[in-house]
Amino acid sequence: MIMQKWRAARRLLRYSPKSLFDTRSNPNSEHSISRSASGFAHCVDGEKYHPREFPPYIEHKKERSLWNTTERGLERTSRIQYRYFGSLASKIQRNPSFSTLNSDDINYFKSILGEKNVIEDEDTLLSANTDWMRKYKGSSKLLLQPRSTQEVSQVLKYCNSRRLAVVPQGGNTGLVGGSVPVFDEVIINVGSMNKIISFDQVSGVLVCEAGCILENLVSFLDNEGFIMPLDLGAKGSCQIGGNVSTNAGGLRLVRYGSLHGSVLGIEAVLANGDVLDMLGTLRKDNTGYDLKHLFIGSEGSLGIVTKVSILTPPKLSSVNIAFLACKRLFQLPAKRRLGEILSAFEFLDNESLNLVLNHLEGVRNPLPPSMHNFYVLIETTGSDESYDKEKLEAFLLRSMEAGLISDGVLAQDINQASSFWRIREGVAEALMKEGAVYKYDLSLPVEKLYNLVEEMRTRIDVSSLVVGKDRCGYVNPQGVPCRNNLNSNSAKVIGFGHLGDGNLHLNISTPQYNDMILAQIEPFVYEWTSKHRGSISAEHGLGLMKANEIFYSKSHETVQLMASIKKLMDPNGILNPYKVLPHSIISYS
Repeated sequence: MIMQKWRAARRLLRYSPKSLFDTRSNPNSEHSISRSASGFAHCVDGEKYHPREFPPYIEHKKERSLWNTTERGLERTSRIQYRYFGSLASKIQRNPSFSTLNSDDINYFKSILGEKNVIEDEDTLLSANTDWMRKYKGSSKLLLQPRSTQEVSQVLKYCNSRRLAVVPQGGNTGLVGGSVPVFDEVIINVGSMNKIISFDQVSGVLVCEAGCILENLVSFLDNEGFIMPLDLGAKGSCQIGGNVSTNAGGLRLVRYGSLHGSVLGIEAVLANGDVLDMLGTLRKDNTGYDLKHLFIGSEGSLGIVTKVSILTPPKLSSVNIAFLACKRLFQLPAKRRLGEILSAFEFLDNESLNLVLNHLEGVRNPLPPSMHNFYVLIETTGSDESYDKEKLEAFLLRSMEAGLISDGVLAQDINQASSFWRIREGVAEALMKEGAVYKYDLSLPVEKLYNLVEEMRTRIDVSSLVVGKDRCGYVNPQGVPCRNNLNSNSAKVIGFGHLGDGNLHLNISTPQYNDMILAQIEPFVYEWTSKHRGSISAEHGLGLMKANEIFYSKSHETVQLMASIKKLMDPNGILNPYKVLPHSIISYS
């Protein structure tokens, strides 16, 4: 009887004994692009502007002006005091204590960095001022490219003395507006600091500069017989300093944990230019406060990370990848049954798969056409191929007998393995091609993970029945819905993410950004997450997008302590201002 069932399983799963190595490198995965809520399109002088094309600042007769939305349309104010992002209520005031860049500042930077590393070129600045999603856009006039910790120290010491605000930047693949200026902050890009300092074959400890691109580190370690504990779709662009500063999660967190566990030490430069050498390489060091953790996940608001030491695991030879269709997603006992060999446990819903198949060239469904509720990608990694096979086979058989798996396939070669990962990592890219998207990165109890997606679908369907507005977002005099107004057929709510660690990527895709839809999403999404004891940011950080929403996940006492730490380490507030902490508790002095 058992053999008959397993023969059926083999036909279903088309199992291959070949071991596979991880070759995914899509730069457009969920980890490389995150989209925050956006406002609707505006009309100015008869022209329609999309938020991606219409920055809050507009040049007008050599005077930089700010356009404010009123009940009658857009009005230009006479001074630069506020920036608007997303909803009409989200305005940010520039810190009046910050200085404005002048020619003396530029000459000083050139004297320590050299002219070629002090960038004033408009095209280069346009790219550095704009996040990957083209959602957030600053107005910095200067990009600095230091080549050493000492140069970073000199730059920050000067900026602090002049009260020039700065924004640290790496690969600029951030997801919540944390890696670009809000106003005219000086951009400090550490991409030129890209040396691998050392690697210990015995301990597996890698020491490198913050500007090293993650994919380059992956390639280096592959040649040494090791792997990075961090894997992101953005690895072709993102840099390790930015990964550490945002505590990036990724696809391997279920196996290797967060960077709080993998990072053994860092070197960081404080706002006043002081260099903190905490670049330890020991697994155990219990001498006093472990201050490196302050910089892991603080998004450059406490200091600029310049070097990192990280523990890397050895590369294992037995790798298998399965793409499965499931009915009851959260009852699949992969973590319990696969245990120590489970290295990735990802999911996407039917809407996600359809988007990928419709928008990404060359991507095909590895399963026969059929309607399934959920799809799961499972990767196992181990050192004993026969043991891994036996364990995986037992898991698949039991899951089939329990009716948890309705169809599936195992990768038979490296190309098929890559195609499976392309589906999972291609969801975010497909969403970009679909249109506007509201994107939320949430951590929730696994059993409640998809409930939010279903409730959001109900809210969006109801909101689509509301009286329409014209293209600028204003109610038509006749109360007739505009043809561009969203309806239940044009708005899609999808969910995908990391099932192994309870991380949901909730996405609401619409033809265009619209504040009426945004009002249905926020603050509901944050309230729902808080009610179910979740986190409003699982791995993307807070940045600018969620700085004011931190209280949904942290108590007032906790946030106040964070603000005290910020004030102690950066008393002038020059490091990545307006990010991470709520604007209401950051005082100007």
